[in-house]
Amino acid sequence: MKLESKVPSGALEQKWTKHLGDIKLVNPANKRKYEIIVVGGGLAGSSAAASLAELGYKVKCVIYHDSARRAHSVAAQGGINAAKNYQNDGDSVHRLFYDTIKGGDYRAREANVYRLAQVSVKIIDQCVAQGVPFAREYGGLLANRSFGGAQVSRTFYARGQTGQQLLLGAYSALMKTVGAGAVQMLPHEEMMDVVLVNGHAKGVICRNLNTGKVTRHNADAVVLATGGYGNVFNLSTYGRLSNTTAIWRAYKRGACFANPCFTQIHPTCIPVSGDYQSKLTLMSESLRNDGRIWVPKKKEDSRKSPGDIAEEDRDYYLERMYPSYGNLAPRDISSRAAKKVCDEGRGVGDSGLGVYLDFSDAIRRLGENAVRERYGNLFDIYKEITNEDAYRSPMRIFPAVHYTMGGLWVDYNLMSSIPGLFVLGEANFSDHGANRLGASALMQGLADGYFVIPFTIGDYLAQLKPGSRPASDAPEFAEAEQQVLGRIQKLLSIRGKQPVSHFHKRLGKILWDHCGMARNARGLEKALQEIPALREEFWSNVNVPGDSADLNQSLENAHRVADFLELGELMCRDALDRDESCGCHFREEHIDAEGECDRNDEHYAYVAAWEYAGEGKKPVLNKEPLVYEAVKMVKRNYK
Repeated sequence: MKLESKVPSGALEQKWTKHLGDIKLVNPANKRKYEIIVVGGGLAGSSAAASLAELGYKVKCVIYHDSARRAHSVAAQGGINAAKNYQNDGDSVHRLFYDTIKGGDYRAREANVYRLAQVSVKIIDQCVAQGVPFAREYGGLLANRSFGGAQVSRTFYARGQTGQQLLLGAYSALMKTVGAGAVQMLPHEEMMDVVLVNGHAKGVICRNLNTGKVTRHNADAVVLATGGYGNVFNLSTYGRLSNTTAIWRAYKRGACFANPCFTQIHPTCIPVSGDYQSKLTLMSESLRNDGRIWVPKKKEDSRKSPGDIAEEDRDYYLERMYPSYGNLAPRDISSRAAKKVCDEGRGVGDSGLGVYLDFSDAIRRLGENAVRERYGNLFDIYKEITNEDAYRSPMRIFPAVHYTMGGLWVDYNLMSSIPGLFVLGEANFSDHGANRLGASALMQGLADGYFVIPFTIGDYLAQLKPGSRPASDAPEFAEAEQQVLGRIQKLLSIRGKQPVSHFHKRLGKILWDHCGMARNARGLEKALQEIPALREEFWSNVNVPGDSADLNQSLENAHRVADFLELGELMCRDALDRDESCGCHFREEHIDAEGECDRNDEHYAYVAAWEYAGEGKKPVLNKEPLVYEAVKMVKRNYK
């Protein structure tokens, strides 16, 4: 497959402006004749659906929740980046762009990242106008705080509830268009397949999660804004409903899947406490502004109460190893550092897989009330889960799966390798390279939904005759529907002995052990033997009770885990093929003298875009070279 990024020519700073002047337009009268399906109602989905409807398009918004307010975007805590330079500390669009490129270890597309930095400044104005209650300074100006991988304060926040407040803003914009009749909401509907007509995305097949009814929906274009696939690991900070099904079905229809092994491990999560857990909980990276991370210097102190360990016997290891950034080192680096000290036997807690996040210095410096004002709800969450008071004793944290930088390949217009299929937010690969900086996920989701797709989708639609979309009774729709129904019956007919969760847990352990914070060829080759065997066992021994004509969460989960079992293999194949270390992809065979990533720009400076070749066949690797015009590929240094 030939990958055309469609990045405009000209100076980096002018590419987006030039592109806006060159792309084709749809006149207002014709916009009413086009229909667009948006799958997903999080920040990217809600903002896109609302913006497209405001422009005049007819929009259907498919969500598997009862309300878009329940999308996983609601769980984001710490903030959203924007190059406003309100703190007058040297920030700029170029500095945000450079920090993002560097943070991603030079594995992101330069033009997309610069555009993201450019439109970031508009996002804040948009959200303030919607009434998002960002924190403010005493004089009324919007406040900022720092996040990992940056030496400026550019993160806007609403205590530890930024995702929730931003989602409510996007949701209000969406519901305004619903009330005006411009958007039709389809709640409790899960997309089961994308329908292609003459090679173009022209609709989706959905299953109602309450009734089991399978329905067809036609459109002129389809937008996927369905989030990331981190639940492939089973335990993660994602909501349990988050899955890969939408983008995986698109992959099997011909959309390239880019950099699937690039998975972010967040350093600031509540440690695993037992096999009974269904998910893990994030403690916002914003806590690292005032909290100091440490472990005992001596192994024998690791089981002591933290208050019994003298200051001189504490190792503030991030401050020691990365003095320029300290506790705000990027997530991939901070996570590996935590793993390193725990591997040395200095981890804390009953499992030994934990480090301390200590606020005693901040409380002495600022006072407890100031700390409560900044982070109170996060401390409340920690107390609710652990029954420990972080105002009196340090939090215990450990890395956990949090975000996926990989996703469907898209060009500069956010269109996948399937014409007419657009992909937004975490579901695409485009903006973060091999590691995402904190507070950039919300930025990308809203940038894609509010300020990119409303323009770029018109470039595609303008090439179509208004009203030319195929009807939902076209043979391609009937064929796709039959394939969905056949898959449902196949899962229900197995009647094996093991529940779906049994296979999900085993897959998660394989991936965490062999494709987690550290990878090596031997482990990845082992995973590539174990996952196909597990998948074969799943299709012969899974037990999916009930039937398809009713609410059946076992069936829902079976669909999703079946897709995870295929995706997990592609992730390991991608990680094995990329024989270098970069960002979150830490190959133990490629470590420099200081224990950091040893990147190989000569052979691996490309986006790995995998193309489905058919059942049982090895996928085809397509490469999009990464060419940097404004920055040089240099070794990352946060010391």
